[in-house]
Amino acid sequence: MLRWIIFLLILIAVDVYAFQAFRTISKNVWLSVLYWGIALLVIGNFVYQYYGINRGDFGNPQAYAFAFLIAFLVPKMIILGLMFAEDIFRVPQALFRYFTEGSNTGIKYMPSRRTFISKIALGIAAIPFGAILYGVYKGKYNFKVLNYTLTFKDLPDAFDGYKLTQISDVHSGSFDNIDKVSYAIDLINEQKSDVILFTGDMVNNEAKEMLPYVDIFSKLKAKDGLYSVLGNHDYGDYLRWETPEAKSKNLEHLKDIQKEIGFNLLLNESRYIEKNGEKIALIGVENWGAGGFKKAGDLKKATKNIDKEDFKILLSHDPSHWEKQVIKDDYHYHLTLSGHTHGMQFGIEIPGWFKWSPVKWRYKYWAGIYQELGQYINVNRGFGYLGFPGRVGIWPEITVIELKKGSDSA
Repeated sequence: MLRWIIFLLILIAVDVYAFQAFRTISKNVWLSVLYWGIALLVIGNFVYQYYGINRGDFGNPQAYAFAFLIAFLVPKMIILGLMFAEDIFRVPQALFRYFTEGSNTGIKYMPSRRTFISKIALGIAAIPFGAILYGVYKGKYNFKVLNYTLTFKDLPDAFDGYKLTQISDVHSGSFDNIDKVSYAIDLINEQKSDVILFTGDMVNNEAKEMLPYVDIFSKLKAKDGLYSVLGNHDYGDYLRWETPEAKSKNLEHLKDIQKEIGFNLLLNESRYIEKNGEKIALIGVENWGAGGFKKAGDLKKATKNIDKEDFKILLSHDPSHWEKQVIKDDYHYHLTLSGHTHGMQFGIEIPGWFKWSPVKWRYKYWAGIYQELGQYINVNRGFGYLGFPGRVGIWPEITVIELKKGSDSA
């Protein structure tokens, strides 16, 4: 209870400070009433949706309550920062006048807040406000197809020009528009890749979240099949299950759903894809993540049936696995496919030039192609979304990678 009181006091303090900028440019009583009415409605709805909630009860009402809080809080924090910077000059000026002019009645020591500073603050704050609302309204389904070409000197000749499509982090329990999901599945099939690879987190918590989308995902087609691995959310670890048996049954149900869709689920296993008498190894590990995440992935077990010299593509949900274990392993994993980070669903990205997201402070490899020690990883930005029901600057991704024979890409 105490943390909620502290949280509310902080929110109200931010609103009071931001209101000063609003009042500087308009002293209309009804606009002031509207400002506080919206502020209290957003805060009140957030508290109502979240107070006493268990993580497993998180759904769209809670997600949108969080989204609207963020949409209004972030701009106000920007206003607060700019106006606080102004106060750094105003307050010392007031103290100087007090001590130099004395405390005579009628003297106003605190300089008035400048209107143009308030206008600048409100103008800048309008940018993230609009961006967040767009991210909630359209950004979460703004699917982008990202194409890469990677060359390898030891790629078997038969696989020169081989195309694979990767998707990751579906999080089907978050979806609220079945037509947009269907559109994305059609977009995947339009790529006409040789194989489709899914790198984990099909659901948020429960297998039943995927049931409304089974028929849609069953439309996925690729000549050499569909392969998948599990992500940290797929195990149901974030729910309080009535019994261990119920949790185990949920995981088995999810495995059955993946099979029904057409995925070959790799649980610390490998498969060969053969073409014209040559082959590449496809390896899938269970989730392995640093920082407290499940570590069920077992590279040694997954590769027991393949040769060290094989050309290898590894599916591993969490990119921290690549950083901590894969690139240091005795086997040479030519290409690893991961997801997990979502690019935090928020950032600034100019393709080919610049990309930034706060998630980079948590994950060294967080979006796109990276190369270390002659090995590559693609960190997919995710197909769906989780928690915040939107995407701002970091769009949902369908990755298409073409393998070429030649000198290494780097």
